[in-house]
Amino acid sequence: MKKTDGLNTLEKRFLEQITLHRLVGQGDRVLVAVSGGADSMALLTLFIAVQAALGCTLAVVHCNFGLRGAESDADEAFVRECARLMGLPCFVRQFDTLASSVAARRSVEEEARVLRYGYFQEIIEREGYTKVATGHHVGDNAETMLFNLFRGVTLPSLRGIRSRRGHIIRPLLFMHRAEIEEYLKQQGTGYRTDATNADDRYDRNFIRNRVIPLVEERFHGRFLPSMQRLSEQSGELEAFLELYFERLLAGNPELSAGQGWLGVDALRQLTAFEQKEVFKRALSQLGLSVDSAVLGRLTGLLGLQPGRRVELSRGIEVLWKDRRLCFICRLS
Repeated sequence: MKKTDGLNTLEKRFLEQITLHRLVGQGDRVLVAVSGGADSMALLTLFIAVQAALGCTLAVVHCNFGLRGAESDADEAFVRECARLMGLPCFVRQFDTLASSVAARRSVEEEARVLRYGYFQEIIEREGYTKVATGHHVGDNAETMLFNLFRGVTLPSLRGIRSRRGHIIRPLLFMHRAEIEEYLKQQGTGYRTDATNADDRYDRNFIRNRVIPLVEERFHGRFLPSMQRLSEQSGELEAFLELYFERLLAGNPELSAGQGWLGVDALRQLTAFEQKEVFKRALSQLGLSVDSAVLGRLTGLLGLQPGRRVELSRGIEVLWKDRRLCFICRLS
């Protein structure tokens, strides 16, 4: 009997996506991130179905962010019980997300993301798991792309959610929410509903609940497929740009900020787009935040006179001196 015998159509598509994108290999130890919601329960159920064909081992990981009191604890209990019934190890961590977000001066959404992926990495290092699978789907990808667009990101950032980044894999990016719910219904798999997902005060919820349905209705279901194509094309562009700039910087040491400066003459030979991409890589290399306003000021500096400077974050400034843009730390 073939290992794919007994799989339904969606399970076969799921297996094909994993194989096509090389998300899971023979012998991989996969942590399935399960919140208890529909997306993550579908992900877990699909992995159980194709586990033999993949030749991997599975475990469940759950983050209790403590943001909904008893409801958060009920989600945790639900996930623990599901893992027990499936015979899977279950890793759980409870967080005081509100206090942590205040201390870190981050939004609750952003802090939850940082805590979640930090915990995933901790388990990988401590327990020897090789992959972490999350339940992001087509709608989540479009939501992320719009969220990034409204924040004012650069063109390559419109790639949205990657199917693979480091240890993190997202095997459901080919699926729509309606397909997920229908699959769970067919399998008789239960799931939890997070009432805060309906709270449109959060930007992502507003995009998910108000913006995307309105646009989908207006354009008769063409929006999400179009966003998916844009995401794929942007990903291809990003891959091309990474290779292009890797070669560009390798061939010209004056465009690498590793020595604490960039050459003005070398920068002036580039297009404005290339200059900004070089600056982006220099700022990232120095551990500094990157935004369009800073990039605009840096490229503008090239049109000024020697001796001018641009103030960056955390006491860092860029000074034009001796045909170089020098990154200088000003101690307070």
